[in-house]
Amino acid sequence: MKMLVIKCGGSTVDVLPSSFFTEIVKLKSNGIHPIIVHGGGPAITELLHTLDVETVFVNGLRKTTVPVLDVVEMVLSGNVNKLIVRHIIKAGGIALGLSGVDGMLLKAKPLENSEELGLVGEIFEVNKNLLLTLINEGIIPVISPVAVDKQGQHYNTNADLAAAAIAKHFQAPLCMVSDVDGVLLNGNVIPTISDLEVTKLIEEQHITSGMIPKVKAAISCLKSGVEKVGIVNGSKANLVHKFATGEAVAGTTFYIEEVLKQHV
Repeated sequence: MKMLVIKCGGSTVDVLPSSFFTEIVKLKSNGIHPIIVHGGGPAITELLHTLDVETVFVNGLRKTTVPVLDVVEMVLSGNVNKLIVRHIIKAGGIALGLSGVDGMLLKAKPLENSEELGLVGEIFEVNKNLLLTLINEGIIPVISPVAVDKQGQHYNTNADLAAAAIAKHFQAPLCMVSDVDGVLLNGNVIPTISDLEVTKLIEEQHITSGMIPKVKAAISCLKSGVEKVGIVNGSKANLVHKFATGEAVAGTTFYIEEVLKQHV
């Protein structure tokens, strides 16, 4: 079974063209089964501001207190999730929106630096059978990255890292859909980038804020055996379909330098 994990950035959800969702439905009809994981950062920040709840970021991850987590879950598992589901239905597909809490889809534990980040979780297990059941019924899963542990404690998890966890468990390609054309250096897109280059660009602060978890998630996937990871601009037509079918796409794709050397 061919699968493709698609991560939709929170800043892109409101501006994705209808053709994007048509592409998703087309993939499904062509035997490539999409699993969508989405963020919702801007909407969360806006509501936190309206409610006068402080929000702080540490290396691109939102520090999550109990009041912040309540807002995160409300926005991600409610408004944003159902917006994407409605778009897929409008495009002719069948979608089911769920969060990582439902059916213990995404099991998480606190990050090691939980004192600094609060209720931010690290996903260690994915309920593959639940997703496979939906996929086999012709359903496109749309996943909000709120995770849970066995005690019922829920966690905010970064959408890039949640998508990466699902890609790893299925050994499926990961396509990160953003509102930028890829990883940028001096305003120019880097078409391909290695793990060593990623580390260097983070150290030199060319890669900052929300791009840090994206590139870390990409490298983590490749090191776990995922064959292909890339970042594309969701506003440009057919990029997701081209990525899924192996055609060349405008954007950034990642590779592990040591693996490349072994094949030279």
